Amino acid sequence: MPGPDTDAERPVLYAAEGPVAYVTLNRPRYRNAQNSAMTYALDEAFYRASADSGVKVVVLAGAGEHFCAGHDIGTPERDAHLPFERRAGLWWDHSDKEGAESRFARESEVYLGMCRRWRELPKPVIASVHGACVAGGLMLAWVCDLIVASEDAFFADPVVRMGIPGVEYFAHPWVMPPRIAKEFLFTGDRMSARRAYEVGMVNKVVRRADLGAETDALARRVADMPRLGLALAKRAVNQAEDLQGLQTGMDSVFGLHHVAHAHNAETAADSLGGMDVAAMKRAGAGRAGA
Repeated sequence: MPGPDTDAERPVLYAAEGPVAYVTLNRPRYRNAQNSAMTYALDEAFYRASADSGVKVVVLAGAGEHFCAGHDIGTPERDAHLPFERRAGLWWDHSDKEGAESRFARESEVYLGMCRRWRELPKPVIASVHGACVAGGLMLAWVCDLIVASEDAFFADPVVRMGIPGVEYFAHPWVMPPRIAKEFLFTGDRMSARRAYEVGMVNKVVRRADLGAETDALARRVADMPRLGLALAKRAVNQAEDLQGLQTGMDSVFGLHHVAHAHNAETAADSLGGMDVAAMKRAGAGRAGA
């Protein structure tokens, strides 16, 4: 896999080589936690790949030791209060609103809205996952069509510890069997790459040293197919998932998600139930699934 633009200040890097575009999350100091700047930069990168007629496949990866540790809930660059130009939906700007109105407007845009649109990008997207893929990181991997994971990768959605029923893009019962999804949520434990493969959440598990090459080889194999054929095949499978209730299920759970935020705001220190990064780490220390 070629090295993309190396500007350390950019939250997302972009490079294209032949038919493959490489999009890289670039906040390695914070385990690629997603602040709004990263989310909107990722949106821009996906638009760029979609518009480039020479690109047939997109690879999404993370710089540093981890794919993505989730939403930014505590770095010095957390920017949830700032306005950005909105393209994912028609909800109003959250930055001059308060309470549930602000949270619902922002998350309708940057979480549920963007993830839904990225899922519909008319070119195959392959996630190349190593290290942590946690909470908001799951959302990024799950909008991808294929997932290649290294042996050191792990997956977790520990937000039930916040009293929240799961991340905003609630694909859990579609990317894994329902009883496994319940275990995944009820315990908050890490799921290993091997277990994720066994339950059908990832396509391939490879050695960490081979992750880039294996992902690149798969991307180029897919890129041999006709562009329109790939787009139509992707839409066909996505439509089948939607007929199985994916979109309506997400809408209903998004409402439950915000009931939890509102409850926390009334009864705890904040809308996250007082759980900051350190508290989440302490709660999850030493917990891992098979």
